[in-house]
Amino acid sequence: MRASRLVSALLLLQTKGRMTAQQLATELDISVRTVYRDMESLLHLPIPTG
Repeated sequence: MRASRLVSALLLLQTKGRMTAQQLATELDISVRTVYRDMESLLHLPIPTG
């Protein structure tokens, strides 16, 4: 499910800090292209940055 994947990506980035698209793709078992699409979607969400 896409929503759970987006949350997983956010959690990974919060815990590990900066990651490459390839690293995220490997961790989430998705393609690099999907990582880019997901990150584009996250850019448009009102997510507090702390």
